[in-house]
Amino acid sequence: MTTITAHTPVATMTGRRSFVRRNLPYLLIAPSVIMLLVLIAYPLLFALRSSFYFWNLQIGPEPQAFVGFDNYVQALNAFDFQAALTNTLLLSFVGTALEFALGLSIALILLRALPGMNVVRALLILPTTIAPIVVGFLFRYLYDPGGGLLTWVLTSIGIPIPAVGLLGSPSTALAAVLFADIWQWTPFFAIVLYASLLSVPEEIIEAARLDRASAWTILMRIKLPLIKRTAIIIVMLRFMQLFNTFDTVLVLTRGGPGTSTRTLGYSLYEQGLINFNIGLVSAMTWITVLIVNIIVALYVFFAFRNEEW
Repeated sequence: MTTITAHTPVATMTGRRSFVRRNLPYLLIAPSVIMLLVLIAYPLLFALRSSFYFWNLQIGPEPQAFVGFDNYVQALNAFDFQAALTNTLLLSFVGTALEFALGLSIALILLRALPGMNVVRALLILPTTIAPIVVGFLFRYLYDPGGGLLTWVLTSIGIPIPAVGLLGSPSTALAAVLFADIWQWTPFFAIVLYASLLSVPEEIIEAARLDRASAWTILMRIKLPLIKRTAIIIVMLRFMQLFNTFDTVLVLTRGGPGTSTRTLGYSLYEQGLINFNIGLVSAMTWITVLIVNIIVALYVFFAFRNEEW
């Protein structure tokens, strides 16, 4: 009678199956991890190395000289970079807050059994399917001082419009860019929050109503706490997207007038793809990465500080 040892084919196959079963989750995510390393880690490391060199492609294809932290100092002291950072932070914080508030309001309306809600839900997602650069062209015509629809509406209700138009005045240009982004991405918040609110058990809400809790109390004490994790995550994702705002700025204002709508994304584009200053744009990239990661890390720490998983 033959005894099966650890070196027989059957034992080998059993060992392989056991190995695959134990490591299946890691094997499934391995392609994604490798792709992330290729698409994210390598460019960031390349940018980190380049940030310590003076390198302008208009002079030569190779780095010209090692300059240490000079590119970082130059970036931080540049007036246009400081203005871009201020505008980016303003767009990110104000835009995310407004889009969340408006999206939550729309989601609460969608919960009501009003006529035509199915059509509204279907139409609501359409703005998010449009490319940001197309949205930029759309609002460029809507803001046209010579006959744009939004300009006409605002004038008709008595709101004064600058002679150079909403996009031509430093006092209104950034708000105009923000409004275009709010129009496109508020539906994203509305749809996600609506889906989350649908998962709130109706029994809990009915019990609160029987206890004569107001609609505001139900929202603040029951609904929002139950969808808190989803809300935290989508706010974080949208903040990071807004921090990289570029497309709409490029089409609507090109960072102007002056530096009133310049963002970090547009500054990176200008230094890298117009001025070909690879060393400086690499330093600006790493400054941007550090700033957004610090903000997100603090946000995640305080948002999930009391959460149990």
